[in-house]
Amino acid sequence: MAARISSVSRELMVVTERRSSLLRGCNVVLVNSRRFIRGLRRRPVAVLYPGDKHETLIKPPEQNKQREHDPKAQKKRPDKTDAQRLKEKPTESGVGKSSGNLPRVMVKNQSVREQLDGLRFDKALPGDKRLEKMVSVARSRAFREQECKVLLEGKRLICDAMAAGASPQMLFFSRMERLRELPLDKLGQASLVKVKFEDLKIWSDLVAPQGVIAIFSKPDESRLTFPKDLRLQSVPLFLICDEVREPGNLGTILRCAAAAGCDRVLLTRGCVDPWEPKVLRAAMGAHFRLPIVSGLDWDTVLEHLPKPVTVHVADEGSGNVTRRETEVQQLGETVSEGYTESDSDESDEETSPPRVEQKVYHENWAQSNTALVISGETRGPSTEALQLAEETDGRKLVVPLAKGVERLNSAMMASILLFEGRRQLMKFVQKSRRGKSFIH
Repeated sequence: MAARISSVSRELMVVTERRSSLLRGCNVVLVNSRRFIRGLRRRPVAVLYPGDKHETLIKPPEQNKQREHDPKAQKKRPDKTDAQRLKEKPTESGVGKSSGNLPRVMVKNQSVREQLDGLRFDKALPGDKRLEKMVSVARSRAFREQECKVLLEGKRLICDAMAAGASPQMLFFSRMERLRELPLDKLGQASLVKVKFEDLKIWSDLVAPQGVIAIFSKPDESRLTFPKDLRLQSVPLFLICDEVREPGNLGTILRCAAAAGCDRVLLTRGCVDPWEPKVLRAAMGAHFRLPIVSGLDWDTVLEHLPKPVTVHVADEGSGNVTRRETEVQQLGETVSEGYTESDSDESDEETSPPRVEQKVYHENWAQSNTALVISGETRGPSTEALQLAEETDGRKLVVPLAKGVERLNSAMMASILLFEGRRQLMKFVQKSRRGKSFIH
């Protein structure tokens, strides 16, 4: 045994000496074996055997040789597609591959398509372009105006819009329960996308998001169908908003108009867009309870009012100065002394503001078709509003205030005057009915 070990050791020494002599005869650079061990495993290894000066490749194992000659073994087993892997993976509701109620298929827009009660929806993955569109609609006013889009958030607002006849184009929800709360029969034409609640929370302006957001085309008031019960309770009272630029105030005014039973609301140019997200939240669905016409000129306001009609202007406070009076004061300071007396008289006639008498709000001012003008807080009633009140024999409606209080904001004035106008109109209708019954 010792002799055999010594012979093996001598052979190893011979091999080592020959390898070193060959390396000295060739310009070979030794490298770190640990660093390139991964590369050596991927390529055939060359060695030198004793008694042979040529390199010989290590022969592959028998099983690899058989696989090379076996045509069946050469065929690569096809990998499972993404759809097959998703079908085998249990769904969120606990339904596996055997159920088939919620089939999943990968689509091109990087989402997973599912189905609920015959209604298909997609589960958005990172990179979905539809999420970018929702962010643009939510945060860019210019994009909303250019694309004529409206963003509605919350179950109540979306249901009111669909009840009025508006159809959503895209609807984003975070949980299946949120989708089931909506009328599924009216979502057939919409693109439904399920997203993470964290994403909706980022895009939402609400403190406590409800987990459902929808994108609508800007509704046309002539094509909307409003609730019949509310329309039957309406009175011949019309609201005109004159350059109300605060979104919260405009939304509150629209809500008061719907609650007071106004026939319609007219918005002149200069008012904030009634379909802004802040206005929609403050209005609490008033957009889908009465007609709202926006972007009107004063020349076309009368076209949307019945004839005859009396137009009254809300006066926010006794110390309020109209825009026209301010312009007259500024113009009077720049009048030169070179004007003659006749020229000054003509200029006074041209620049004098319309003369509209004041009236306390609780006195009778609403007896038939009545329109009320609510102006913005910063500049007061416009000259066009006062001229329209003068032409229709209207009044400036004043709410007496306690000493030290300068004025009320536009939303508070609207609520007081609208409900007082409704009370007076309802009383007038009751009197007229009693008179007719007494005559008969």
